[in-house]
Amino acid sequence: MRRGIEFLFFAHASLWRAIDARLAEKDLGRAHYRALYFIARQPGLTISDLLALLGITKQSLGRVVKELEARDLVATRPGNRDRRAKELRLTDSGRIAEREIFGALRDAMSRAYTHAGQQAVTGFWQVSEALVPAGDRRRIAALGKDAG
Repeated sequence: MRRGIEFLFFAHASLWRAIDARLAEKDLGRAHYRALYFIARQPGLTISDLLALLGITKQSLGRVVKELEARDLVATRPGNRDRRAKELRLTDSGRIAEREIFGALRDAMSRAYTHAGQQAVTGFWQVSEALVPAGDRRRIAALGKDAG
């Protein structure tokens, strides 16, 4: 068990280090990228939905979203169903930035997947899914369904 937990810790750190230089070039932090990532996966995501996905405080998310808006990476608009809810979408420059940073993550994961082989990848997905609380799995399954 300890070895598995250690691999999770070190793999997580290594994956984020794969994009840290790109984030620094754009003067973005990891929280900024996590927001960009999930907005890219589900355009029209509300602030409340993003709060639930990220598990951070409303104050922290508010600061991140304001910075992304000020840098013309994210745009907000009133919700379609509830005008009080803010829907989030990436701007053209936000899509470009997210895609570029995602490329580094994709390359790192691709190398690891190739090294491990398909059976190991399937097992990794199964273990990762089992670590996610059952109530959150539907939210994860819904990601990207509307993003194309």
